[in-house]
Amino acid sequence: MPFWLIADGRWLTAWLMQTEVQSVHAMSDFPNPADDVGLPPVRHVGPPRRRISHENRVLWLAIAAGAVPALIAFAVLFTGDFTPKTQWTLAILMMLFWVGFASAVRSTVVRPLQTLANMQAALREGDFSMRARAAGSQDALGELMLEINELSETLRQQRLGAMEASALLGAVMSEIDVAVYAFDSQQRLRLANRAGERLLAQNVERLLGKTATELGLAECLQGESARTLEKVFPGRAGRFGMR
Repeated sequence: MPFWLIADGRWLTAWLMQTEVQSVHAMSDFPNPADDVGLPPVRHVGPPRRRISHENRVLWLAIAAGAVPALIAFAVLFTGDFTPKTQWTLAILMMLFWVGFASAVRSTVVRPLQTLANMQAALREGDFSMRARAAGSQDALGELMLEINELSETLRQQRLGAMEASALLGAVMSEIDVAVYAFDSQQRLRLANRAGERLLAQNVERLLGKTATELGLAECLQGESARTLEKVFPGRAGRFGMR
């Protein structure tokens, strides 16, 4: 019975980067300790300035765009020969239209960006079924939505291909009469087929996560990769060819 081992496989490792945050406490009653040792003086940085959000910036720009025409209209209205009732009625209507159209500009800019942000979040979480409406080549925003839809479809096709390949690989491994074991860089078992279960006389659920030493396969991971080994396993004893 042949015997294959896959050792030192590449596995994704998440690296945690720690950032040290140094807080500087300003004490006006005491001298700067850096002056005594010849170091450059410590600069005390104040709190960061509050940044205006993108949607509020768009709203204020839209209001500013209509500020000059509105002021001219108000000047003509209140200096003309109109009754006070007419003046205030028209002034209120102009204000409502002015602010209303500025808010409409804000919504027109913000809503597509929110849609794109939701699509990006869905792609990050592995949901490739979302599609952006009004995607086309008529304008820049439509082209961006079209490209994101194409990206989502490409990722969906890649996932389907990977799932089909994994299913095919699992079916082949489960049917072949060759014991296959896959270990990670820490020599812990990550994959085993049915023949491997029979060779070690245990279910795969009990085998996964154990080290090669615990499974009695440590010597199989050492030496030449292609060789013949005579060994006694719980499920079978004899000479095994390793690859």
